[in-house]
Amino acid sequence: MSSVTNDTPQLLLAHHLKSLRLLTFLREYDKVAKQCASEGVDHTRYLLRLTELELIDRERRMVERRIKGAKFPTIKSLDSFDFKAMPSLNKMQLMELARCDFISRQENIIAVGNSGTGKSHIAIGLGLAACQKGLSVGFITASALVHELLEARDEKRLLRLQKQLAKYSLLIIDELGYVPLSPTGAELLFEVFSQRYERGSTIVTSNLPFDEWTSTFGSERLTGALLDRLTHHVHILEMNGDSFRLKQSAQSKET
Repeated sequence: MSSVTNDTPQLLLAHHLKSLRLLTFLREYDKVAKQCASEGVDHTRYLLRLTELELIDRERRMVERRIKGAKFPTIKSLDSFDFKAMPSLNKMQLMELARCDFISRQENIIAVGNSGTGKSHIAIGLGLAACQKGLSVGFITASALVHELLEARDEKRLLRLQKQLAKYSLLIIDELGYVPLSPTGAELLFEVFSQRYERGSTIVTSNLPFDEWTSTFGSERLTGALLDRLTHHVHILEMNGDSFRLKQSAQSKET
């Protein structure tokens, strides 16, 4: 009977901490109590240690949720990018952009260059940095986005999708220009850019220089209006050079 009585406070504490969703607190309180007792730490500092652990773990879980919600195709940080292989890329400029102040200013980034030069890597790295800063991020290829927009239009849920896309602090649209768009698809994609103009930041990667974007959108008028909005507040990353993928393929054949 005494054993049950002695266990009751621990059971109640565990129940209350779960209800409050203080899961790190629940996992660590006994271990930290023993550490503090051996170090002669008072109860205030004991609680401080526990709350710090809870906050650190909660922030980690929130970052993980933001990264998962962004739907990156792979996880690549800027630290793993080979800047020596891409001398045309301004590393100082990129490190400044990684602070994510451009997002609070609703500025855009366009990474332009040959296929395989790491544009997606840079976009994902900046997206990860934004997730770590507590910002909402979405990642999608241009062709997949147009497909989703067309599907949403046919299913009478286009407005809901447009609102969702407009809510992201940072929207990354990868591989613009790889596939020509239908007139309807081009107009729907233009609407996405227009709705985010001076309201949210967008990163676009493209293998085409600006003067060839008409081949993707099929209309000089639409392309001009798009570039007018997209480049009003923009940071351009020029990434022309040899393809990383071709280099890696050649190296693997040599070995």
